[in-house]
Amino acid sequence: MSVIGIDVGGTSTDAVLLHERAVRHYVKKATTADVSSGITAALDALLAVAGPDAADVDAVMLGTTHFTNAIVERRRLTPVATIRIGLPATAFLEPFTDWPSDLAAAVHARHFMVRGGHEYDGRPIVPFDAAAVESAAREIRAARIPAVAITSVFSPLDPLLEERAGQIVREACPEASVTLSHRLGRIGLLPRENVTILNASLVDLARTTTAAFADGLQRVGIEAPVYLTQNDGTIARMERAAELPILGVACGPTNSMRGAAFLSGVPDALVIDVGGTTTDVGYLRQGLPRQANRVVEIGGVRTLFQMPDLLSLPLGGGSKVTTSPPAIGPASVGFRLTELGRVFGGEVTTGTDVAVAAGVTSLGDPRRVADLPNGLVNDAMAMIRATLEDAIDRMKPDAAPRPVIAVGGAAFLVPDGLAGAGDTIRVPHATVANAVGAAMAQVSGESDRVYRDVPRDEAIAAATAGARRDAITAGADPMTLEIVEVEDLPLAYLPGNSRRVRVKVLGEIA
Repeated sequence: MSVIGIDVGGTSTDAVLLHERAVRHYVKKATTADVSSGITAALDALLAVAGPDAADVDAVMLGTTHFTNAIVERRRLTPVATIRIGLPATAFLEPFTDWPSDLAAAVHARHFMVRGGHEYDGRPIVPFDAAAVESAAREIRAARIPAVAITSVFSPLDPLLEERAGQIVREACPEASVTLSHRLGRIGLLPRENVTILNASLVDLARTTTAAFADGLQRVGIEAPVYLTQNDGTIARMERAAELPILGVACGPTNSMRGAAFLSGVPDALVIDVGGTTTDVGYLRQGLPRQANRVVEIGGVRTLFQMPDLLSLPLGGGSKVTTSPPAIGPASVGFRLTELGRVFGGEVTTGTDVAVAAGVTSLGDPRRVADLPNGLVNDAMAMIRATLEDAIDRMKPDAAPRPVIAVGGAAFLVPDGLAGAGDTIRVPHATVANAVGAAMAQVSGESDRVYRDVPRDEAIAAATAGARRDAITAGADPMTLEIVEVEDLPLAYLPGNSRRVRVKVLGEIA
């Protein structure tokens, strides 16, 4: 089986061709301002070096920064109408209450609050006001709002009201995209509503991006199915991913972690991914990134959904080094490193320059950094070591030393013998670990529900069946599905025999 993996980072766009899970060819190209042209350039370069090896590609996996950039830069976002089902219980805080004003201005078209929702034990708060949803749908259609986000109180326990509201809106507004919160978030209302609105604002961009990528593949003669990588280290079919683009906003560092596990053969370790602008530190557990079980801010908005537990540091190969006071980062030359870095002929002293001067890597022209003061070089390398050691202490699961896998285009900045860590593992193709992680990713399915008055074994069986259905819908081969996580949590504060069961399965692409 041959697959192509493409990952777009802030500095470079990397592409690899894997055959029978071995790296055959890879390329690195500078990320472009519009992202798409950089993807096309990387794909063209990969096909040029691969030659006949690229003749029979079975699948293409893409991890892109399109969606993250859109939120951070407040551009190419679609106006969203928000419907919250929860009155009279949720009237105090309206939608968009905790949003940055500039992002709210770009996304908030209007919002509607209607009666309905559930209590924490599954009982209805009040009867669902379907007429109010119909009225809202007519107003949305009249205003030609292209995206709708629907959230109901405790819908992860019972999604029925969201599904009914979604059907009403789709019938009245067939051209609008509709996002239901129970497909994305967890129990907390506001963080779940926030991520639903963000997703709705990205659907049009996702559809345009995936269509352009599919057209680009067709142009070069590749007719393989396309998958997008997701925050949990797995992939989903392009059509499904285009409807839930928010699930891919953190796919870059996740791809690097999956690639690190694959290239090293070490399934449980810390991963330090050093790029041109930032360093991401995470923890691998059974070959997958540990997931965050806390509120995560995206573009200044509090969310709670499927996200890797990462510590991002303003440190990279393009980080600017200053002397007064001595510092490295947070400013970076980014994808202009090969233009502005000293070893490449520029005038800006960067992390790469001090690494070359320190003799830990050989890039560009070392003579151009021979005049850097030893004190500056030593201080910069000491600051890098201290920053990474602090990150390791914050991210490892216990006090025991854990191996560290160093990947990324600037992995040479990770020193050996880090305090609090085990061995520093260097892997082949570390500079394109992100694209490798995209190429070898599997398809996942997950079920996370509360079961009431159901025996434990039956609840786990039902959740497993739901997770399998979710994975098959996402494009998994049913014969390869394996259970990788089971959480069974009795809920003492609910009446009767209640428990929350979460099951996750993984499988190969169909």
